[in-house]
Amino acid sequence: MAEKKEKVLSVNNLVINFKTDNGILKAVRNVSFDLYQGETLCIVGESGSGKSVTSKTIMGILANNAIIADGNIIYRGENLLEISEDEFYKIRGHKIGMIFQDPLSSLNPIVKIGKQITEAMLINSDKLKTMYNDLISDDLIRYKNTLAKMNIAISTERKKLDALISETRAKEGRTAQQRAADKALIKQKKAEFKAFEKKTREEYMGKAKEYKAILAETEKKAKKEVAAYKAQVTEEYKARQAEIKGKLSAASTKEEKDALKKELELAKEDLDNKLCITKAEAKRRALEIMKEVGIPEPERRYNQYPFEFSGGMRQRIVIAIALTASPEILICDEPTTALDVTIQAQILELINKIKAERNLSCIFITHDLGVVANMADRVAVMYAGKIVEYGTSDEIFFEPKHPYTWALLSSIPDVDSKEKLEAIPGTPPNMIHPPKGDAFAIRSKYAMNIDFREEPPFFKLSDTHYAATWLLDPHAPKVEMPKIVSERIKNSLEGGAQ
Repeated sequence: MAEKKEKVLSVNNLVINFKTDNGILKAVRNVSFDLYQGETLCIVGESGSGKSVTSKTIMGILANNAIIADGNIIYRGENLLEISEDEFYKIRGHKIGMIFQDPLSSLNPIVKIGKQITEAMLINSDKLKTMYNDLISDDLIRYKNTLAKMNIAISTERKKLDALISETRAKEGRTAQQRAADKALIKQKKAEFKAFEKKTREEYMGKAKEYKAILAETEKKAKKEVAAYKAQVTEEYKARQAEIKGKLSAASTKEEKDALKKELELAKEDLDNKLCITKAEAKRRALEIMKEVGIPEPERRYNQYPFEFSGGMRQRIVIAIALTASPEILICDEPTTALDVTIQAQILELINKIKAERNLSCIFITHDLGVVANMADRVAVMYAGKIVEYGTSDEIFFEPKHPYTWALLSSIPDVDSKEKLEAIPGTPPNMIHPPKGDAFAIRSKYAMNIDFREEPPFFKLSDTHYAATWLLDPHAPKVEMPKIVSERIKNSLEGGAQ
């Protein structure tokens, strides 16, 4: 069971808005979920439901007009929304990797595949620099995070102020009295922001000054330790070199001399590997990963360009690049969308294989419930920026409770049913003006009056299964999942299992 496993990531009450020309778009609304060691959590929903925004927030790659209005993302005890870019640099790719939708747009078309796979390894090839950075890491991160928290706190309040000003000025039909009141309110909020900014800077800069002094001492010690290590391995190499050269001068046969010359080369190679990741070492690792992801003839493919690969092979290359840093969390953002069904199945099988071999934790984002059935340990169904149902794969497929989940499942095609596929009527709501109550109500034939007035809470169905629908309220009329939907699900799942 997931609850017995180690929790590696926790998203709590996440609220993400975007400032647009037409107003504030509410993209993610109070989203919460946990990810456990070695499991796959699938986030499923229509385009625009907030799936990709959630994943980009975890990766720290949101657009500049994004506003993180509330919530936190806890990874290994730290809130990713409050850390500095320096620390995110160590986490992004190295600890949390990501595979994007379109492999062709993820790759540079004029750079050979081998160079793209080894790029990250070679950028971080200086082992002495890595050693130094590791030694000062804790104190540097503490100092940088203090500044980051200060800037994030100020930036968040500034964005909230800008949003308030935009919304206030966008109001139509205001009387002169209302405009005067709004003007006074804006003036008051600006003053409050200035006071907040001053207080926040004073509080954080005092701590930052202390941490910077500690960091300076740590840097001095780290430089000495790195210099001592370099001197030690260099001295060991020189001693080994002198020993081999002595033997070489005394060697009498060609075989002995060739063997000793080879030993000299290996000694130099060993020194280089202790000081840096060489191009030869990076290529060796790249070829190993290419084999791992199923690229045939990796030595030949290493020197080819992306356009020389099929869509499935390009996606395997993207997966290889994500694996070079050995992340413990892999976020897959609809990685099979651009692929045909046969190749899609191969990529899903590959991801499952790698996940099992490396004990990865995986967040898989998709709109395809067929993919979910093959990948998920647990499923979060999203609609209009909210998770509306959350449970294990079996609970979502065999005991769904939310009308939106029913609608998604009813669209699964199967050859046994004579009924036509049920399309979800209407379109997703405009999230600049999200509907009151249950956002799915206007598209649901099971909607009740309360759905248009109040937002439903999560109703607990089991320790692992929750759904946000008023149909689960004790006072609601008894509504069962439509028979045709249950039959289609049964047929589809039985067919997929054969």
